[in-house]
Amino acid sequence: MITTTIDYQDGSTLLEGYLAYHESTQPRPVVLVAHDWSGRREFACKAAERIADIGYAGFALDMYGKGIVGADGDAEKNGALMSPLAADRALLRRRINAALQAVRQLPNVDATRIAAMGYCFGGMCVLELARSGADVRGVISVHGIFAPGKIANERITAKVLCLHGHDDPMVPPEQVLAFETEMTQAGVDWQVHVYGGTMHAFTNPKANNPSFGTVYHEVAADRAYRTIADFLIEIMG
Repeated sequence: MITTTIDYQDGSTLLEGYLAYHESTQPRPVVLVAHDWSGRREFACKAAERIADIGYAGFALDMYGKGIVGADGDAEKNGALMSPLAADRALLRRRINAALQAVRQLPNVDATRIAAMGYCFGGMCVLELARSGADVRGVISVHGIFAPGKIANERITAKVLCLHGHDDPMVPPEQVLAFETEMTQAGVDWQVHVYGGTMHAFTNPKANNPSFGTVYHEVAADRAYRTIADFLIEIMG
């Protein structure tokens, strides 16, 4: 596996992505990986490597700025990093679209076959990428936040897959229903897979805080990754 970091810009903000891929003579489809609220740390980079291992290029993007990260279990610091972007969806859309444009310029990448996936806050980010009308094959929200912001959607062309824990306190059932209604009214090809007995952050082995609602669930995680692999085969062609 080849891995490297790549600097790119959103206006004056310097960002640093992490690219993982296996060498190939043909351009590879690429999957953007949007990190959780703690920033582009080991979990997101390992997710990009997991994508590389199933035959694509994985690009762990950066929503905060080069070197700016939170920490496991530090809700105050992580929340302070996430909140400005969650509150300003125009900024969030611009920031994740900067990653998309950076990836399109990479050598050995098939710029016509791009998807995006994200965890927790990153799930919100990739859903906003779709809502921005970005030209990507599909987006995957993994225990992400469904609630939209206050800005209008562009025409959504991406297929949408959401992998959600039924007992996730951060995304109650009414938010799920509202999201499904939003996607249906927009004419989107959407799926929501709901895992029973499963809370937020269920793919993260370090998540072990039931009182906060974040608990790793190995069975749900395995099911989710199988679904992700199947979805990528479908959309990448």
